[in-house]
Amino acid sequence: MLARVGERVIGLADDEMTDKRDDAKQTGDAKQTGDAKQTGHDTSGHRARLRTRLLTGGEDALADHELIEYLLMTAIPRRDVKPLARTLIKRFGSLAGVLNADPRTLAGHPGMGETSAAAMRIVAISLRRMARQQVREVPVLGSWQALIDYLHIDMAHLTIERVRILYLNTQNMLIADEVQSEGSLDEAAIHPREVIRRAMDLGAAALILVHNHPSGSPEPSRADIQITNKIAEAGRLLGVTVHDHIIIGREGHVSLKAKGLI
Repeated sequence: MLARVGERVIGLADDEMTDKRDDAKQTGDAKQTGDAKQTGHDTSGHRARLRTRLLTGGEDALADHELIEYLLMTAIPRRDVKPLARTLIKRFGSLAGVLNADPRTLAGHPGMGETSAAAMRIVAISLRRMARQQVREVPVLGSWQALIDYLHIDMAHLTIERVRILYLNTQNMLIADEVQSEGSLDEAAIHPREVIRRAMDLGAAALILVHNHPSGSPEPSRADIQITNKIAEAGRLLGVTVHDHIIIGREGHVSLKAKGLI
């Protein structure tokens, strides 16, 4: 609930209120709504306009902070959440940054709570599942952009380095997408023997290496290139093809194969 006195806004997280406070909240909200109508600050018109633009406009009908605002409206129905949406974008840097933020961090943000954090997380999870389903339904090499979109949604905003392996069958269909390791801010181990052994266990004919750069830049390091070629060489000896090594960053992605580094 937000109670506005002059220019001051006091935020109370819904999830932390007891049943007794909920009763008080409903009474206070009713009074606040009446006061807002009398002073010309009723937010219902604003919300109706957002809804109309969302339903009738294109993908860019709402700005990023307005998308966050609309999500918050479903979780906090009786509060002006535009200022909260703007502070979230400012803190986490972007729409994707908000949606991919740690749920506990989101819940602890001033004016938020578990219900509001859950509203953000459900969208992020839905996006990942939709993207993953598109990747699984067709041969990976024939749907490259769908793969890049999936990886970018899932990894671009991680704050630690994660290594994952996409294992493919002879038709280049995805049979397993596994996290191989997670590291610190700038380092995660890739063990060639473990990668190829796992491919043999799965009966995979090929694989794609993937990892992210928390720094934001996807440009490969010398170590990235060296470990890729070690895994590719080990794979050749056992009949497992390394199609590519993709590096994901907030600024885009890099394919080592496209750069001629494999």
